[in-house]
Amino acid sequence: MTIMNDETREFVAMHRNEDVRELALKAKRVEGLDLPLALDQIAGWQIARKKLPQWASCEGIVYPPHISMEQCSSQFTAQYKSEIAQTLLAPAATVRARVSDSGESDNQTTKSEPQLSDSAESVMQTAKSAFQLSDSPESDTLVARSSMVDLTGGFGVDFSYLARGFSQATYVERQRHLCDLAEHNMAALGLDQARIVCGDGVEYLRQMGPVDFIYLDPARRDEHGSRTYAIEDCTPNVFELRDLLLAKSQYTLVKLSPMLDWRKAVADFDGTVREVHIVATGNECKELLLVLGQQMHEEPSAPRVFCVNDNQRIDYDSAAYTQGLRIGGKPLPEVKNYLYEPNASIMKAGCFDLVEERFGVTQVGPSSHLFVSATPVADFPGRGFAIEAIGGMNKKDIKRLLNGTKQANIAVRNFPLTAPQLRKKLKLADGGPVYLFGTTMQGCDHVLLRTSKI
Repeated sequence: MTIMNDETREFVAMHRNEDVRELALKAKRVEGLDLPLALDQIAGWQIARKKLPQWASCEGIVYPPHISMEQCSSQFTAQYKSEIAQTLLAPAATVRARVSDSGESDNQTTKSEPQLSDSAESVMQTAKSAFQLSDSPESDTLVARSSMVDLTGGFGVDFSYLARGFSQATYVERQRHLCDLAEHNMAALGLDQARIVCGDGVEYLRQMGPVDFIYLDPARRDEHGSRTYAIEDCTPNVFELRDLLLAKSQYTLVKLSPMLDWRKAVADFDGTVREVHIVATGNECKELLLVLGQQMHEEPSAPRVFCVNDNQRIDYDSAAYTQGLRIGGKPLPEVKNYLYEPNASIMKAGCFDLVEERFGVTQVGPSSHLFVSATPVADFPGRGFAIEAIGGMNKKDIKRLLNGTKQANIAVRNFPLTAPQLRKKLKLADGGPVYLFGTTMQGCDHVLLRTSKI
């Protein structure tokens, strides 16, 4: 790893808020200035300011080239993984806390070390009490004498958040430059319990002793650099390591592509998946996380599923909602005043019958994945709209629905036209306060719903 000299560090501090492309063209060549390194650090800090605000607030962090910054975990998803580990290893009486990624917590962050949110801090205090830990810095860990290993260290963002809950934390990575970066950055973050190992994660797994927690983020690219999604095509192949992982750790957390069918992934792991976490932020699915653990009973038990989209969170026992796609038993209400669209994590989970049951809403039709109700629903995990009018696709209904409207936000679900095709047919510009949904109702009727956001 190239360490920044004084000239380069001063340049970065002076220009960190400027456009990197313009800097590359106009920056004066000063003796001692490593301009390529400086530009990488400025670009990295600018990404971290939004994606990893706690890292960005820490002086001394060295950032990798642009592509690694784009691919690394966000602060929200890294904190959520830390929450999973904290909950799994905390005493059974501990209630699952929710880690916040709010701006308020970011503003309270010191420049020397990232801080846990209030909710995560409450978990830590509960565990401290249970294990009778003192408040000294040496014992400021979630679980006394606990150990973890990250077998696919990478840039180290996930490791840095996971490690805070353990008294011993080992980062394993094959690429020497990433190990050097991690060693420098973990020290800058104050993670004295971090141990950096440069080597192959699979070989390290085979030789290491048992630990409490293992984390893996298999590389989703083949030897030609093409993107892969199937678990068996990733490196390492977690299917091949399953029994070894179960033998070496109490729990293993595996990060997988959000493109995967989670039900198939659970089935392929043959009864060893304890939890499924579908993590979205900004209503975009980012990660599929599986918690592996030893079977507790002779008969495989269905995992608990957690659907997360920022601060919208629900969880359920997948055994009770195995299909998740049932529809038809609940007729549409006569009065349809409100329309609800589930967030991305619910869509990915496919637990639409659960949503009906838990929130008192009704699916508009098979495969439409939109819900209606007569009365407003508080805390629905998604977007809510007030229905202003419902009509068909004939000219009379369309004229009544639009009523002179020249622009609208258009979305379609289970509809014969795409959103651009519907926009062209209706001759509407994009935007404005009107939200128009094209979908299929029970009875196979294609309808348009004119709504306004609530």
